[in-house]
Amino acid sequence: MKECVGMLLAGGEGKRLGALTNNLAKPAVPFGGRYRIIDFTLSNCSNSSIQTLGVLTQYSPLELHRHIGDGKPWDMSRRDGGVTVLSPFTAKGGGDWYSGTADAIYQNIHFIDQYNPEYVLVISGDHIYQMDYTKMLDEHKQTGADATISVIEVDWEEASRFGILNTTDHLEIYEFEEKPEYPKSNLASMGIYIFSWKKLRDYLIRDAQLAYSSHDFGKDIIPSMLNGGCRMQAYRFEGYWKDVGTIQSYWEANMDLLTGKGLSLNDKNWRVHTKDATSPPEYIGTRAVVKNSLVNSGCRIYGRVDRSVIFRNVEVREGADVRESIIHPGVKVGGNSVLERVIIMADTVVPEGTYIRAAADEEPIVLNQEVLENRLTLTGDEA
Repeated sequence: MKECVGMLLAGGEGKRLGALTNNLAKPAVPFGGRYRIIDFTLSNCSNSSIQTLGVLTQYSPLELHRHIGDGKPWDMSRRDGGVTVLSPFTAKGGGDWYSGTADAIYQNIHFIDQYNPEYVLVISGDHIYQMDYTKMLDEHKQTGADATISVIEVDWEEASRFGILNTTDHLEIYEFEEKPEYPKSNLASMGIYIFSWKKLRDYLIRDAQLAYSSHDFGKDIIPSMLNGGCRMQAYRFEGYWKDVGTIQSYWEANMDLLTGKGLSLNDKNWRVHTKDATSPPEYIGTRAVVKNSLVNSGCRIYGRVDRSVIFRNVEVREGADVRESIIHPGVKVGGNSVLERVIIMADTVVPEGTYIRAAADEEPIVLNQEVLENRLTLTGDEA
């Protein structure tokens, strides 16, 4: 018997990330100079002693499967428990894709049942944050809740973009509103849930029989549990959390690493693990060539790099100027080029003299080799 089993939803298609997810699941997108987005949730599990974890994949899962492997970097290569990658092609013995977040858990009830857990932690693989799930579990036990949902305060003007929880002063949830036009609260659901397994199991089975249900936690399971009189508790989180579901938010989260607003990648008490075992990217202060940037190993920087995140084996030739940009592994930036507020995908070669800039009030520009060549063909060297 395991006290708590984790279920990590990592099947998101991530359409709003554009070219970044054309052939890659959103949780597998590179982040922070060395990592992938999913590394942060996996590391949270490792640091929180969640040692049995099912990872539910769906869209373009191959690279994600390779990255997770046997879970060794996160101390999850165990015979009893550990990490298990689950896909809809093995679930139910059929091959149906998951029709919603709740359906993904429902299709894998057999996986959870084999451990006979008291509690189930349901988390997502596409958020950037550091959280000790054991503290949330302790509060779940203390309150005697059937479900505990982690919440974070958001700006009131942003509240209508989120699922909002309305609570008592003691954080008991009495109402859930999905993206309300006129929110009554600014406590936004983070998509992190702890359920008492027997209770959730019953609601998943009931929901699966409903033809009109979208089989989603936020739209169906949570409202159903509230209507059924379940004890629902909010858990207030006060650290850094970012949903990197858009190009703008992905760029912002990377830039936050440089300004001190984001996470610390060098906290010895909360290590962020990844498949690549080399040292974390270095924060580089003022220098002649590189300023206020994260630069990974194996890079050859001959031009100017300012307020940027540079992955491994990137080359920036002499005379090039890279500002407020994210450069994925293996990119070569030609001499006398100017790149500002751009995201360059892996192994792209930027010709000499290229000029690409997104204005401060515009969404950052995402470029791979094909998109870059099309821009240059249409507009000449000045793109």
